[in-house]
Amino acid sequence: MSHHHEEDHLHRLRHSAAHVMAQAVLEKFPTGKVAIGPPIEYGFYYDFDLPRALTPEDLEEIEARMREIIAEGHDFVYQEIDEAAARQLFADQPFKLELIDGILSAGTDEYGEPLDEAPKLSIYKSGAFVDLCRGPHVENSKEIPPKAVKLLNVAGAYWRGDEKRPMLQRIYGTAWESPKELRQYLEWRAEVEKRDHRKLIKDLDLISFHPEAGPGLAYWHPKGGRMRIVIEDYWRKLHLQGGYDIVFTPHIGRAELWQTSGHLNFYKDSMYSPMDIEGQDYYIKPMNCPFHIMMYKSDIRSYRDLPLRWAELGTVYRYERSGTLHGLMRVRGFTQDDAHIFCTPEQIESEILRVLDFSINLLGGFGFKEFKVALSVRDPKKLDKYAGANEMWEQAEVSLLSALEARRLPYERMEGEAVFYGPKIDLHIKDVLGRTWQLTTIQFDFNLPERFDMTFVGEDGKEHRPYMVHRALLGSIERFFGVLVEHYAGAFPVWLSPVQAVLIPIADRHLDYARDLADRFRAAGLRVEVDASGDRMQAKIRKAQLEKVPYMLVVGDQEAEAGQVNLRRRDGGQGGAMAVDAFIAMAQEAVGEKRDL
Repeated sequence: MSHHHEEDHLHRLRHSAAHVMAQAVLEKFPTGKVAIGPPIEYGFYYDFDLPRALTPEDLEEIEARMREIIAEGHDFVYQEIDEAAARQLFADQPFKLELIDGILSAGTDEYGEPLDEAPKLSIYKSGAFVDLCRGPHVENSKEIPPKAVKLLNVAGAYWRGDEKRPMLQRIYGTAWESPKELRQYLEWRAEVEKRDHRKLIKDLDLISFHPEAGPGLAYWHPKGGRMRIVIEDYWRKLHLQGGYDIVFTPHIGRAELWQTSGHLNFYKDSMYSPMDIEGQDYYIKPMNCPFHIMMYKSDIRSYRDLPLRWAELGTVYRYERSGTLHGLMRVRGFTQDDAHIFCTPEQIESEILRVLDFSINLLGGFGFKEFKVALSVRDPKKLDKYAGANEMWEQAEVSLLSALEARRLPYERMEGEAVFYGPKIDLHIKDVLGRTWQLTTIQFDFNLPERFDMTFVGEDGKEHRPYMVHRALLGSIERFFGVLVEHYAGAFPVWLSPVQAVLIPIADRHLDYARDLADRFRAAGLRVEVDASGDRMQAKIRKAQLEKVPYMLVVGDQEAEAGQVNLRRRDGGQGGAMAVDAFIAMAQEAVGEKRDL
């Protein structure tokens, strides 16, 4: 969450607006209970336990009252207090009392994150409202521009994100430095809503979810399946060209395997409960790594055999709390485009550069050209927390760094963000709305080769530990698909479109011509459909446009006689009459060049 890094003015403004909102809400509902209210990326929220559900009219009233409170010009006053005073002050606020316990006993802040200094209790007063808070805030409520504040919506949120705890009402709001910035943000937000993949996958008949048959599990319909095949075929082609081998592994494994890998210790919360097979516990896989290691260990490996690059589109299952599931972005079953590289220490630097180039090339094919990179390394103050020898960490870090520098990729170095078993690079792509999505991870692992006692025979005839790198490029097919849908708003480039052309016969007597053409197009590798419905031509064109089909080919008497098609494009462009072969060549070229149209 951004509350650590961005102690800037906008951040203080939003944090202060959240307090103003809480004051307005408690005036309206004097018996209400307040939980937490942090600033977030585009605004703020505050969680409340209120006597009834909020309506849109309530939000308007609360917003109007906020403007009055802002205009009253209250100072935000910081004060440190002792435990007894704090407990008395918040005696009727159970959530605040629990936060006080957390700060004093566990040394965690109001968001449950560890405090970097000795725990102390502080409050902020503004007008009639007091909150347990570390700040920072603006000096005076008049610094908040009243016309640049807006309440957006109400959502349910469990206290502490825990389904066993009370469900609270979370009011989301936004605040900006000026009304103009607020207006731009609201326009952007409307565009985000229009592109919501949860709506588009339904409208375009790509994927469905059926909570009654199990939440967080995606059903790929024929059109979604067609796109998935195109994505996977492209992925496979690049991997085979790039010196990878493609493997397949089981979906379940004995408890012993997950014991050795350590997953049963540190990952159990994300794994499903075991199934009993002949008195043995088996687990459905949350990851593919241990299986790849079993294959590595099926033979003696020599330095001459390395590197091994094994890729798998491996379907895994992980437990996500049902409250966190979100369309394709957070699911319970997904296919990772996973690979493991096993190599010698001497090979590691060139292998990392190779993976980085490979990722950028693969993502570029889908139209993603802008990247932000995060480099996660150890916390220098806690070196004893990490697996693997010091020199391995240093070498790994150098190889990640030199790859980023060789490709002149700007990166942010994140100390203390590395997992205990190795440093990593995350690539975040930028979509058309400027949002970033973390897809690609290149992750060192010094832990598993040790736990599974992996070796290779070196040039010296002795046994050595191989280096192991995990990498996923698209992350998971499901989430990547969701990002693709939002990036293109469902109007995919020709090579990805589930239906590339629709043939529209003007009358029933033109159906045979349309069907003959469809066979010719399919033979040329194009995905086509014939609209044989009884609708009028205009309605057929409109339907194809709603389905965001790149090319609409109208055929009537003239076209049938001349061996032509009449082309209309998704963007409204008219291609007019053209020879069938000319259209095939044009479409094939658009596919080959991965053009939008």
